[in-house]
Formats: sequence, C-alpha cells, structure tokens
Amino acid sequence: MQRTTTPATSLPAPAARHYAGLEALAGQVGQVLGESDWVVVDQARIDAFAQATGDHQWLHTDAERAADGPFGTTVAHGFLTLSLLPTLMARAYAVDGVGLRLNYGLERVRFPAPVRVGSRLRARFVLGAFDRLPDEGAQLRVDATVECEGGTKPVCVAQLLTRLHA
Repeated sequence: MQRTTTPATSLPAPAARHYAGLEALAGQVGQVLGESDWVVVDQARIDAFAQATGDHQWLHTDAERAADGPFGTTVAHGFLTLSLLPTLMARAYAVDGVGLRLNYGLERVRFPAPVRVGSRLRARFVLGAFDRLPDEGAQLRVDATVECEGGTKPVCVAQLLTRLHA
C-alpha cells in the first residue's frame, strides 16, 4: 500500500492496520503492529514546540547560527520527536473496541541521530509485551523505532507503556 506524507497542519491519517479488539492484539507479541506514513518536521513545528516548552536553544530555533553548528542547520528537539509517537502510532495501527487508551509511561528512550529541519520521519511499532489487567483491559509495551528518510540510524527508539480499556 502506498502511503503519503501528511503535512503538519492536516488531520491525522487513518490507521494503516486494524486489530479486532484486545484478543486479536494478544497474539501479536513480537510482531510488527504497524508502520506510520511519513511526517515532515518543518521549522514551524520546531518553533511551536520551542514556544510550548520554553526550550529556545539556538540549535533548534536560530537558523543562521545553526548553519555554523554541528549539524549545518536547525534540528528538532529530541522530546519533539518523542512527542510525535502518539500521532505516528495512531496512523500505524488501531485496536477496535477500545474506549480508552492511556499513556502509562516509558521504559527506555534514546535519540541515536539528529532530526534536521525538513526531515521526513516515520515509525514502526512492535508489540513487546501484552499483559492483561484485572478490569478486562491490557497493558502493552510497544517498541517504537522512528526513522528519518535517508538516514542510517534511527532518530528515536522508545519502549512505550500503554494501557487499553474497552
């Protein structure tokens, strides 16, 4: 299936893959749940993140100074890349019949490579663990890998803990 780049200002694309409830997801441990489409990280998004977080370091927001810096241009904040994971996940897969999805935390996060302004990113999600909860919900550990188009190393790897409830 051909996936396209979704501009930063548009509505999220629909999920690429659907699972028919938690039971269908339970058998997917170790499997790829889905892969998102490409998302462009432009300077407007970087600047908006800087404004929201108060992190205005020149490496992210000053194109002229960053041109002489270690990456030759501005780069996205690592936490901006991390904050894209819920949107990328929603574009990659969905679990039908889930009424509530909670971010329960993170077990591991790394940023092995920078995200230069104008880069296109996508994420692949692998189900690392599926644990039933007493209330008929489930806690998932989803291993996310975010890649930059043309890059040789991932720009973010993270283990996300998510709780799903019907």
